[in-house]
Amino acid sequence: MSPVTIVTGGGRGIGAATARRLAHDGHDIVVGYRRDHDAAARVVADIRAAGRRATAVAADTADPDQIPRLFDAAADLGALTGLVNNAGVTSSIGPFTDLRVEDLRRVIDVNLVGYVVAAQHAARRMGAGGAIVNVSSAAATLGSPGEYVHYAAVKAATDTLTVGLAKELAPRGIRVNAVAPGIVRTDLHALSGVPDRPDTAAGRVPLGRAGEPDEIAGAIAWLLGPDASYTTGAVLRVSGGL
Repeated sequence: MSPVTIVTGGGRGIGAATARRLAHDGHDIVVGYRRDHDAAARVVADIRAAGRRATAVAADTADPDQIPRLFDAAADLGALTGLVNNAGVTSSIGPFTDLRVEDLRRVIDVNLVGYVVAAQHAARRMGAGGAIVNVSSAAATLGSPGEYVHYAAVKAATDTLTVGLAKELAPRGIRVNAVAPGIVRTDLHALSGVPDRPDTAAGRVPLGRAGEPDEIAGAIAWLLGPDASYTTGAVLRVSGGL
């Protein structure tokens, strides 16, 4: 039986790269997305071209009532073995004192509540050998002052979720880990109002450049795979040295 993995936010950026990489590794994939159907359809086409099964499912993970759609679609492919909690948003970069409550709530709903609810559904359906990977951020320990402290705080909560859930699910043979990317070349920066941030912030990175989505996808694929069979509760930093 092929692994069956859900990738939330799978239509773009790190999620799309992860879905393609996992297909290469033999996974059948549910590509979750919020609104860009064309982008998700391109990812699905690439997965099918690689000889794997895939389906795209529109689901806003900020709405707990929409999350079961992803798991129902996965059940059509087979027994669920993997979840990549990747769907994420931030808000406009700026001083903490300018943060709007509505932006704070959206970041919490997508990046934390959505992760928790999706992980709940996964834990209910997975058996021994299942694995969850949460996409965190190096911001969780850097704090992101002057940019998005609230986002950093929520990603720190993601790390805690990962550690606690790993311990709770370990007796059932389900592993839970996180990947913490640094500055990666995705459209998240455009959505935060600074589209050139991967270039302008490269000087902060010890390796001297922003990361690429494929570099994060490789780490996620490793954590889902058999070589990580004794790894759980880990937060793997993939940040160029940040």
